[in-house]
Amino acid sequence: MASGPAASPDDNHKKEDMRSMEPDESEATQPAALRGRDRQRVKGGATLSDELKDTLEDLIVSGVLKPGTRLDEAELSERFKVSRTPVREALKALAATGLVDLRSRQGGVCVARISLPMLIEMFQMMAVMEGLCAKFAARRATEAQKARMGALHDELTSILASGDHSRFYDVNQDFHDALYEASNTHYLAEQTRALRKRVRVYRRYVTFQPGRMTATIGEHGAILDAIRRNDPKAAFNAAIDHVSLLEDDIVDLIAALSEQDAGAS
Repeated sequence: MASGPAASPDDNHKKEDMRSMEPDESEATQPAALRGRDRQRVKGGATLSDELKDTLEDLIVSGVLKPGTRLDEAELSERFKVSRTPVREALKALAATGLVDLRSRQGGVCVARISLPMLIEMFQMMAVMEGLCAKFAARRATEAQKARMGALHDELTSILASGDHSRFYDVNQDFHDALYEASNTHYLAEQTRALRKRVRVYRRYVTFQPGRMTATIGEHGAILDAIRRNDPKAAFNAAIDHVSLLEDDIVDLIAALSEQDAGAS
């Protein structure tokens, strides 16, 4: 009895790439918002492509889908039980934000890679933008906004003592979101969030380097103190110092990039 045609190398490659979307056997290793979400059928009628975009975006920025991972339109359509049209629209929307490359060197669509020089430049710009947010927060933050930042800072200190690294990262995100809100500058806050999202997966690696979380507590404290004292210059400098990549951080980042490249190959 004749067997079917053998799978081509390209078919096997696609299967291997899309396996990276499968949830970890222990879903506890994934962010809470993603547990089981990528396996559910996407619903929503007119907003179907938006919901699919949000789901894929979560998988990318959290590192579940690593830089260089191929995103096959047919595979995504089958996985989420939708037609190819919303998949195509979602991928185009993600490409507009820089998270997806529609014409990668590997051929086809893939999660975007960022070169090391560009990544360092993005972190440098991130430092200036967060510095401006802190500067405006020192001028404009309400007492309620200052209290919110203070509460998150205290929570981070408690989490550090407990050793819950994933929770620390999540609350750290909340602290920075609170800083953007406290700046009371809609456009700057929006652009800072967009850039932060693009570097989020890389920043996560840097954050988890030995000693970085302890340093974060002190750096956040300096930002918060300057904002409470209504000192724009000190707030600006403290935020830049917090985000800027020092020489040791750059070395750590290179190591993280090498690890991601190995995982995506």
